[in-house]
Amino acid sequence: MIKINHKWLDVSQIQPGIASAKSLEILQCLAGDSNVLEYRNFGEFNFDMQLRHRVIEAAIALDKSDAEFSTLEESQSNEQYWRLSKGGTFTLQPGIFPHAALLDIFMNGRLYAFECGTAIVVTFLKAILDLIGPRNFDYLFSNLFLYDWRPPENMALNIHQGRDYSPGDCVYFINPDHDKSTPEWQGENAILLGRNLFYGHGIGITTSQGIINELNSNRKPYATISAFLTTHIIFLDSSFYRQFQLNRAKPEHCPVSLSNCIVSEIGSKIYLS
Repeated sequence: MIKINHKWLDVSQIQPGIASAKSLEILQCLAGDSNVLEYRNFGEFNFDMQLRHRVIEAAIALDKSDAEFSTLEESQSNEQYWRLSKGGTFTLQPGIFPHAALLDIFMNGRLYAFECGTAIVVTFLKAILDLIGPRNFDYLFSNLFLYDWRPPENMALNIHQGRDYSPGDCVYFINPDHDKSTPEWQGENAILLGRNLFYGHGIGITTSQGIINELNSNRKPYATISAFLTTHIIFLDSSFYRQFQLNRAKPEHCPVSLSNCIVSEIGSKIYLS
């Protein structure tokens, strides 16, 4: 459920063709959330929508980058931008801007290998960079490092439990009967792209059943418990990053992503048409 300036957003009034299909899908998912999502104005609401779009785009770009899956110990990097420890921690080379090092992963992915937790952090970072720009990104992530699912300083996250998955969310598939000799198959972090499509690093873009099948094919002998999608949901805290967004002078009354919409208020509801 969505509230903007203390008023309910009636998503049923949004017509196809006014908003993009992806915008409508995200809106419908958020509106169907059992939790009440409150925004002070349309600017906040729009920024959250844009951030979800950027996460989806970044996940697809990482899938196309040719960056490979590996264990922490077998991680690889472009040494021009990153120093890599034996334990799999990526730290910036001296004099390298954080945004440049991050972008190199997407441009020269064949030189990189890391596990799925790192892939989610990289995806979230790229989404943030795309919205706030290099200067603000370098300010926030001046001490950037990458290691597993350990968020770097100033990566603000919202974490909750539920099944109200929305496009752009990071979700987790657990594999209870994984082979103990291959702990990398104990589960898969994935980004929901929408319409039951997920990006999981090392698995690629597929359905929830596709990820489950891949995990099930990497279980211990005589395993009986199937992998499954958990209720653990993570997304970026858009309210934190909005203060750094570019072009903040845009109107607050109507989301950019719902261009050419007409905003009207009837009673306590806001209608977009």
